[in-house]
Amino acid sequence: MTVTEEQTSASDTSWFDQAGLGVFLHWGHASTQGWELSWQLTGGVAGQFPARAPVGCEEYFANSATFAPAHFDPRQWAREIRAAGARYIVLTAKHHDGFAMYETERSDYSSVTAPFGRDVVAEVLAAARAAGLRVGLYFSIIDWHHEDYPRYTDATVRKPYVVGDYPRADDQAWARYREFMIGQLTELLTGYGELDMVWLDGEFEHTAAEWDFGAIRALIRHWQPACMVNDCCVGFGDFASLEQQLEEVVPSGRRELCLTMNDSWGHVAGDTRWKSARDLVQLLVEARISGANLLLNVGPRGDGTFPPEASERLAAIGGWLDAHGESVYGITPGLTRFQCRLPTGRRRTDAGERIYVYLTMLARDRLVIHDLPVRRVGAVTVLAGGAALPWSVVPRLADVHSHAPDPRGELEIELGDGLGDGLCPVIAIDLTTPTPTPTPKGSD
Repeated sequence: MTVTEEQTSASDTSWFDQAGLGVFLHWGHASTQGWELSWQLTGGVAGQFPARAPVGCEEYFANSATFAPAHFDPRQWAREIRAAGARYIVLTAKHHDGFAMYETERSDYSSVTAPFGRDVVAEVLAAARAAGLRVGLYFSIIDWHHEDYPRYTDATVRKPYVVGDYPRADDQAWARYREFMIGQLTELLTGYGELDMVWLDGEFEHTAAEWDFGAIRALIRHWQPACMVNDCCVGFGDFASLEQQLEEVVPSGRRELCLTMNDSWGHVAGDTRWKSARDLVQLLVEARISGANLLLNVGPRGDGTFPPEASERLAAIGGWLDAHGESVYGITPGLTRFQCRLPTGRRRTDAGERIYVYLTMLARDRLVIHDLPVRRVGAVTVLAGGAALPWSVVPRLADVHSHAPDPRGELEIELGDGLGDGLCPVIAIDLTTPTPTPTPKGSD
């Protein structure tokens, strides 16, 4: 198929800017053994935490015969995700290990040919859409199971994996493999309704020229005009996907922080290093005030259920968002670190604007915010419940002496007790719109 420029025109993707929170779902046959998806067969990545106990390649691939989750209920997944306040999901359609979680005509290595016999992608997307969630699919462009990639073996891959060191096929095999990969991607683009996002991965093996990312992006836009693609489609991504940590200097443009709840993407039974609900809420806040969405990962267990620890945290986040959602969805970055050392966000209101202060650290008796337009402070409240807090302002002396019409200065807030939610209380500061300066008589 030849894709023309006319077929690659972008459609509306503004939903992403308001989304705030999404849920990543990493699931595959490795979950039945408590193995990390794909990376267990390489013994993890050299120098990267955590280390993984290596599993033989053929033992890993043969494990697909164990995939028969007895308690898989995609509607329950969707209910938990929606109740957590998430606006979209991204499901692993195929990870690096090549196991397709959908019906593919190009491989007999899938959830449909496994004992499970069901199309996971179709069922999860249907449940998510019914719950009002937008949907995305993760698709690895590499395939360690495919013979033409070539297939990983214990003799050809280093354990632990070293980035940049991988088996390579000859030119003929590579051409066959790329045709296979494009065929599988096309199956997803044409067989599962409207997709909001394709989340590519695997760009680190082979060059950008070998992948021809421009052609991949054009293919996606041809079949799914409104579909966003992450920056692993190198040079053609619609948003930056940051993994596990935010950067000190945040890149401009759309971005997303993808984050695990513990140290693993898939279900790893021995991984008990769970982040607390408080930590996750504060990471959500940090992502949002930098302008990023948070894509929070869940690795379902081999039986198809969410780990209880993940369900508990989703429920806690959802409860917090019920009371504080307006400080997360559709906000913009807030004050400078000089003005307030705590995280802040802001939004326009009919009367002016509202500034949110997130109490991510233990609050003292008084909170001082610098360099605000002090005459325009209208109210200071606890966002959860709306209780008013005592406050006062101190105009800047230079503005007082110069009779500035809109003086700036310090806002002092008395915090006291009863701030409410223990995960992350939020204070709302309402500022009125500045009054226009009258035009002197006789001037044009």
